[in-house]
Amino acid sequence: MRRQKRVLLGTLCAAALCPLGAIAQDGDHGHDDDEIIVTGSPIAHPEHESIIAASVLTKEDLAKRGEASLGELLRREPGVSSTFFGPAASRPIIRGLGGDRVSILDSGIGSIDASSVSDDHAVAVEPATAERVEIVRGAATLYYGSSAAGGVINVFDGRIPSKVPEGGIDGGLRTSLGSVDESVEAAGGFNVQAGKLGNADLVLHADGFFRETNDYEIPGFAESETLRALEEEEAGEGEEEEVFGIVENSDIETKGGSIGGSLVFENGFIGISGKVMRSNYGVPGADHHEEGDEEEETVRIDLEQERFDLMGEFNGDFLIFETVKIRLGYADYIHQELEGAEIGTTFKNEGYEGRIELLEKEFGNFRGASGFQFRHRDFEAIGDEAFTPPNITNQVGVFTVREYERGNFHIQVAGRYEHTDMEARSVGLTRQFDTVSVSAGFGVEPTENLFFGVNLLRTERAPAPEELFSDGPHLATNAFEIGNPTLGKETARGVETSLHGEFGPVSLTVNGFYTDYNDFVALIPNGEEEDGLPVFEFVANDTTFKGFEALAEADLFSVAGFDVTGSAQLDFVRARFKDDAGNVPRIPPLRGILGLEATSSHLDASAEVELADEQPNITAFELPTDGYALVNLAATWRPGGEDHGLSVQLRADNITDEDARLHTSFLKDVAPLPGRNFKVTLRGVF
Repeated sequence: MRRQKRVLLGTLCAAALCPLGAIAQDGDHGHDDDEIIVTGSPIAHPEHESIIAASVLTKEDLAKRGEASLGELLRREPGVSSTFFGPAASRPIIRGLGGDRVSILDSGIGSIDASSVSDDHAVAVEPATAERVEIVRGAATLYYGSSAAGGVINVFDGRIPSKVPEGGIDGGLRTSLGSVDESVEAAGGFNVQAGKLGNADLVLHADGFFRETNDYEIPGFAESETLRALEEEEAGEGEEEEVFGIVENSDIETKGGSIGGSLVFENGFIGISGKVMRSNYGVPGADHHEEGDEEEETVRIDLEQERFDLMGEFNGDFLIFETVKIRLGYADYIHQELEGAEIGTTFKNEGYEGRIELLEKEFGNFRGASGFQFRHRDFEAIGDEAFTPPNITNQVGVFTVREYERGNFHIQVAGRYEHTDMEARSVGLTRQFDTVSVSAGFGVEPTENLFFGVNLLRTERAPAPEELFSDGPHLATNAFEIGNPTLGKETARGVETSLHGEFGPVSLTVNGFYTDYNDFVALIPNGEEEDGLPVFEFVANDTTFKGFEALAEADLFSVAGFDVTGSAQLDFVRARFKDDAGNVPRIPPLRGILGLEATSSHLDASAEVELADEQPNITAFELPTDGYALVNLAATWRPGGEDHGLSVQLRADNITDEDARLHTSFLKDVAPLPGRNFKVTLRGVF
């Protein structure tokens, strides 16, 4: 089976890089509908003219997926994987980097939660209400700070309207049922033109969502074959009854909503919103065992966030500027880790963040933009598992980007200075960091349908408070974590290349990267034990990351009113510590996806095969992971055709009931991905 999967991956590699053009029919696959990316730079670009590796998921793309967490929603995107700490807590990983190195943004401002502290903490951004997601692969520290050293996920949910809806009102409703976990989901929202205030239109917004699931089903044992063999070797047979057919304590109940309003005028808008989110979910594999008590108590997380935002954009003549963008956000976040009926640990995070961008007028062939950003984070953990002491972080940053364009040539240079103060008063520790990050990119369009870009970068990242101050047991990761308050700045030097091409009916995107880190911070076991847990320390090693993403899409043919398209993608990352210090833990293996889709005015059908190779490149206390092949099918029926908003979708995910485990997950050996799932979704748009 492993050999067959390797052969399939090899075939996929060839398909992603070249031969789709040989089977494609003549057609037009131009750039007219390319999405504009606003996250990668204050100066927005279409996808096919982006020097950095960035992409967009539209509302239509998101409607086809309907996952419970942001990590699972984006996991099949090129270069993106997931922490998968159960269905509720799944954070995106970009090119093998996660945690504090991937910034999760809520319409341009941080999510202001505790998701970067630990993989079992859910992201306080709800996929059900997302209207658009932008993904930046690679360092985005120039625009979003140290927490974007590995990439950015920017989620837009439209709760602050930026335009007047056509006809005075628009919105949508969606509900779905799933078989693998008996899930029930519903989400909806609308914008309405409520009247006039002077020359401005008042537009109001409201949305809400609800999700409830049971424990999800799996095709075999919860523990992997590798782990069961290891336990049998260490303890002998018959020591423990293995869980089969289900992942216990993986149920979810989530609900929330928001209201907002904007004044929309001829040259911009300004608006405010309030949002509330409640979630209660189980943490698989994190059972708590009290001394002298034979019964284990399941661990659950009860999460709550209240958030308020202000956003505005103004276009006009402001000295040398033509556009001013303002974004402010405040959130009060708390979650309690429940051990049975008792509260074990409480995590609190109160913070605010602001951002101002100034886009300059064009001057000849030159364009420019600058900005200012500030952030305050007051984090506190109280209880048995308070492995990080209370700490306060204050951060300010300024950035600028300069672009020169002449004919087919594009040049971009950018820089950012950032000052960070971190203080853990309870342990008497204070650290300050001044970081400078710069980049220089060059792009060329040798023909109208071909773009090639190279970006050189040198970035600096201040260590996260968890990396500096941690000192205690962390049951979710089954580790006693010890920080290092003497850690310095993490410096990366790298090169990234991007190729975007249109070859008749075939489009091709290939991104390559190589990054050399000085003092890359990682959580590494030291071979000791504390409180019955293996000790993991945050240590700094020189490290290299390298890899690529490739995506090919083609218009194949038309038959019986259906337009048939095909796609093939492949991504790979290899990460090693220097000086023979071994492999970086939890790095995703070689992975590819083959897709085929047929679309018509009333009916769409698609098939997808996701192939992941085995991952034998592991570090100490890490087990290898087998490869897998997942087959997914979907069909969408629109009774009234494309011009009507009603649709019914039927999905069959993992239809072969494959035992699939993500190497990037701490839980991979105790919680595989869900088994065969049938899901029906009813969607209406008006």
